[in-house]
Amino acid sequence: MSGAVSPFARVTTSYDERAREQTVGIKAIEDMYSVPESFLEIEVRNPQTHGFGRKMYTDYEILCKTNIPAFKLRHSIVRRRYSDFEAFRDILERESTRVNIPALPGKVFTNRFSDEVIESRREGLERFLTVVAGHPLLQTGSKVLCAFLQDPSWDKVQWM
Repeated sequence: MSGAVSPFARVTTSYDERAREQTVGIKAIEDMYSVPESFLEIEVRNPQTHGFGRKMYTDYEILCKTNIPAFKLRHSIVRRRYSDFEAFRDILERESTRVNIPALPGKVFTNRFSDEVIESRREGLERFLTVVAGHPLLQTGSKVLCAFLQDPSWDKVQWM
């Protein structure tokens, strides 16, 4: 058994090798946690129901964080209701004939103000916006995209 090294034997490394391993580890951690070259975060949150009776509606807060140059603001918060999303989708379809615009979550006619329905719709609207806003052709070619996500005074009438 001479010359055989036990798998439990302590292997000594030089100071230079240990320093290089630490530097590589630190660099990998910095890469994992540094700001990506370009990023876009969309969150649909904080649904609020307004009005009474037949005039009731729910709107949603849209939080947008990005460093993509096509967007005017790096951080924005706006509120939109479902009918705004419908108009936005219609405008996008007319504006962007080369891009297949995904469907919105469906219209709800019963219990539409229940917590479950509102949460399900919120999730669907967030998925819709994430797909649409993440599309490179829409980021660079759509006039309505940035306005819808970032302009608090956005009005569907000015785009129709």
